[in-house]
Amino acid sequence: MLLQALAHVKDKGQDIRTLELYGQERNLTTSAIARMNLIIHGLEDFDIERGDTLRNPIFRNRNQLATFDCVIANPPFSLKKWGLEVWEHDKWKRNEYGTPPASYGDFAWVQHMLKSMAPATGRLAVVVPHGVLFRKGSEQTIREKLIENDKIEAIIGLADNLFYGTNLAACILILKHRKQPDRHRKVLFIDASTIYKPQRAQNILEDEHVTRIFELYNQFRDVPHIARVVSHDEIKQNDCNLSISLFIKKEETKAILTLDEAILNLRNAINMSKAADEVLNRKLVEIGVIEQ
Repeated sequence: MLLQALAHVKDKGQDIRTLELYGQERNLTTSAIARMNLIIHGLEDFDIERGDTLRNPIFRNRNQLATFDCVIANPPFSLKKWGLEVWEHDKWKRNEYGTPPASYGDFAWVQHMLKSMAPATGRLAVVVPHGVLFRKGSEQTIREKLIENDKIEAIIGLADNLFYGTNLAACILILKHRKQPDRHRKVLFIDASTIYKPQRAQNILEDEHVTRIFELYNQFRDVPHIARVVSHDEIKQNDCNLSISLFIKKEETKAILTLDEAILNLRNAINMSKAADEVLNRKLVEIGVIEQ
């Protein structure tokens, strides 16, 4: 993910020496690979630390978390034993919008990232399971507060089987501290579940798919069956259930039959018509309308 950020800066023709990258990863091997990859790709100004982000965030500025312009993550889905005991009295005040349930750590990641965003320029993108959008209880309370504080800018539903380790469909939440004036009190929903290239083992997003999804996000307007800008009033009418299917209706498609299937359907229809004619004739004979 950090390498993709590096590639994006290069693609824009900007100097990668102006880029500062930070990351925290609990797994020793993964954190070591991240460091090695950044060195190989010519980046010098980075800091990759090993540690438990939720229980012990490493990047701090005195008595608060360090903040960054852009915060991105693909955390473990619905993590259990994620650190509830620390979160309930979190000294970093990451539970501002509520404490997630013990069995689902998804909103702990989201709120940690939110607290790590720079006040003026901060934005975040995080991959989460769809359950985050509709589960009730404390997660509904967190969604209500995120909506009330106008933090959620977009929700992008992705195709299933895109990520290693799970074949479940996921979505991307995009949050900002300061949204553009024309995006205030609104959320953009994007159904990108059909935008992908199918593969035998795992589906993939090619450059054209990523570009299409980004265009939909950047345009921030309604596109039939794919994207819709929804007001906070409508969201609240749905009890802050953010399920994409509530706001975007899929286009109805009629299956194209094979020739054999079409012939079989025709034969069945003819037989049903003959049977109906026989029943009608018997009734007409019974009441004397026609002779047998």
